[in-house]
Amino acid sequence: MKQFDIAVLGGGPGGYVAAIRAAKEGQSVVLIEADELGGTCLNRGCIPSKTLLKQAEVVNDIKKFEKWGVKTNGLQFSLEQMMGRKDQVIHQLRRGISSLLNANKIEVYRGFGTIQQDCSIDINLGDDQKKIHADRIIIATGSRPLIPNIPGLDQCNVYTSDTIFDINEIPNSLMIIGGGVIGVEFACIFASLNVKVTIVETEDRIISSEDDEASAELRKSLERQGIEILTDHEVISLSDSDIEFKAIIKDSDGNKKKLIAEKVLLAVGRVPNTKGLENLNLEMKGPFIKVNHKMETSQLNVYAVGDVIGGLQLAHVASAEGIIAAMNAGGEQVERDDYFRVVPRCIYTFPQVASVGYTESEAENLGYHVKKVKFPLQANGKALAMGEDEGFIKVISEEQYGEVLGVVIVGTQATEIISEASSYIFLEGTVEELSKMIHPHPSLSEGFFESANALMGNSIHM
Repeated sequence: MKQFDIAVLGGGPGGYVAAIRAAKEGQSVVLIEADELGGTCLNRGCIPSKTLLKQAEVVNDIKKFEKWGVKTNGLQFSLEQMMGRKDQVIHQLRRGISSLLNANKIEVYRGFGTIQQDCSIDINLGDDQKKIHADRIIIATGSRPLIPNIPGLDQCNVYTSDTIFDINEIPNSLMIIGGGVIGVEFACIFASLNVKVTIVETEDRIISSEDDEASAELRKSLERQGIEILTDHEVISLSDSDIEFKAIIKDSDGNKKKLIAEKVLLAVGRVPNTKGLENLNLEMKGPFIKVNHKMETSQLNVYAVGDVIGGLQLAHVASAEGIIAAMNAGGEQVERDDYFRVVPRCIYTFPQVASVGYTESEAENLGYHVKKVKFPLQANGKALAMGEDEGFIKVISEEQYGEVLGVVIVGTQATEIISEASSYIFLEGTVEELSKMIHPHPSLSEGFFESANALMGNSIHM
């Protein structure tokens, strides 16, 4: 039986990052992955969806350019080529991960691992079986789409966020069940391809975990793109025929109506992958593995990171947790709070939504006396020049000392410029300091400078 210092179960952004960091700490490392390297993020999530979103953005730009005097000879879509480019990006990044693992002398097994109580791992390689042992184990097995309990769903051939990338033709209409991050991003992709999109969401607003003003602003924009949004609605039955799906939906008052669509996408959340971990008898937190601030589970020498532990199910969160687990498994003493004081959250819609720190309501609930200002991108020269003036930059500060507590951005390139706000919050910057920080003109980031001066009572362009 081969012996390793650390075994990592799962090759997604939590697992492969943990493996590489552990190897850099001088540990002998094995990584076990049942599917493809890169996990959900690379193969069925972040990367393919953002590749398609970029293509959708180009489509939207071409439509916009027609009004600016840039004429084309008609707009056509090739779904086959769009999906082909998506696959090229995925394959290139997979090869990159494989090269990194090889360069760091990490042994990789492509099979399904089952962990035993003695920290040995049985690996099903399909045609072969392998047994290894590790002194410490990092679980990074990720998650899969949640399948809701909707009558008739089990008889319907619907798409999930994992399988939607296999679609081979553009439908005339698409019903998306779920108005969270995944649902609204796919709504933007398909709406740009002239698909009639309807979102059905049980909550009273889309992206309900985010700032309420950001949610309202995004909803207005999506509706301008022709996307129908039915909040406070629940799908109570679903059926399909050879040509369409029929859903019966119910609003919060109990009123029912029928909804017809050619295709259906489920986007109601994700559940952890815990198969193969049963022998450990780990303490759980609901369906997720419970960990402490060092990413340790209830089992000695077993750590867990990423979607399998719940919380913010984001690739960059999983990677940070993987680093923490690897360092602690290597004998260091690192706590989660050392890394997680500031975590940006990004939604790649049209317009984008990005936030970091506390939302306004979170800050108030924590007892802060809050001041806020919202700078409209309609007053920003760069946004106007780009034809991307939807949205705002919202800065939330603490009243007494002016510390910046949170930032919410709705607008073009929000997911890029949010990092400036992240740096400011991480360094405990104040509104007064931000108001003295010269920004380039014209730039979208000028909105931070404008917001800070408005909070100081020295507004220039508001």
